[in-house]
Amino acid sequence: MNHTRLALGAAVALALTLSACSSDDGGSAAKPTAKASGSHTVDTAMGGVKVKNLPERVVVLNTAGLDSAITLGVRPVGATRAGTDQPFLSYLPAAKTKGIAEVGERESPDLKKIAGLKPDLIIGDKAHDGRRYKQLGAIAPTVLTGSADAAWKRNFLVHADALGEKARAKQVAATYRKHVAAVTKAVGGAGAAARTEVNVLRFVAGSDIRISGRRTPAGRVLSDVGLGRPAITRQARGGLSYDVGPEEIGRADADAIFTSTYGNPGLAKVAEATTSGQWRGIRAVRDSRVYNVADELWAQGVGYTAAGQILSELESDLAVR
Repeated sequence: MNHTRLALGAAVALALTLSACSSDDGGSAAKPTAKASGSHTVDTAMGGVKVKNLPERVVVLNTAGLDSAITLGVRPVGATRAGTDQPFLSYLPAAKTKGIAEVGERESPDLKKIAGLKPDLIIGDKAHDGRRYKQLGAIAPTVLTGSADAAWKRNFLVHADALGEKARAKQVAATYRKHVAAVTKAVGGAGAAARTEVNVLRFVAGSDIRISGRRTPAGRVLSDVGLGRPAITRQARGGLSYDVGPEEIGRADADAIFTSTYGNPGLAKVAEATTSGQWRGIRAVRDSRVYNVADELWAQGVGYTAAGQILSELESDLAVR
């Protein structure tokens, strides 16, 4: 099944349901109360940061922060570009990203634009934004998380705390766990899931082919479902990827493979790899269990909305018929 045209999965329905109580003109829709007008301290990668209980003008500098905000029913007033053709990753509901102002590229956010939006909260991560933390903090309270890969669930809780949405975050996590259980059941139960080895391949223009490891956001979703992973994924650098050339594509052998492409397919060596004898010898290829998926979701998506859509695609493709 080709998932290049994304279906809005259960996580989007969740995000839309949870956002029904939010305003459509930016920020959360809380009515002014003593609680809303107060403040609290959030534990961040940079230490404790004092923020408003219910921030109303939020700027996010990374995909994880944007996913969290939308999942929790908060529309940021500004966000960095995702580095794709469209301002924001396409798996996010367009209705919920409409009207968000762009504040530069992810690697180089425009501080003047950010300041011009008069935010009362800025969300980012230490790896990218730590070097400009003081500048950002001079604009508004700035909440930075640590690693955005395997720790995406923990980072979501930090985002929820900063946004004043801890209770709603518990609902999101509970709904996700139910979705995971449903997918595990659909693929035949825990035993069948563990016996099904799944690989995720990313073809990247100008680079080798990346066999995704177990610490990527998508890799964590596979682990939550209980799906097996080939031994080679244990060799992934930092748990993120093990890179191979087209002549080594046979090392990606698995029962099922999900593939995505970033950039020009020709420069990503897609045809070179997938027309070889090694490719034809892979179990997933022989059994017609290779699924083309959207790179913006599987490789770039971070958060519960992304995870929910990945779960829906896993269920659609791997369910026992």
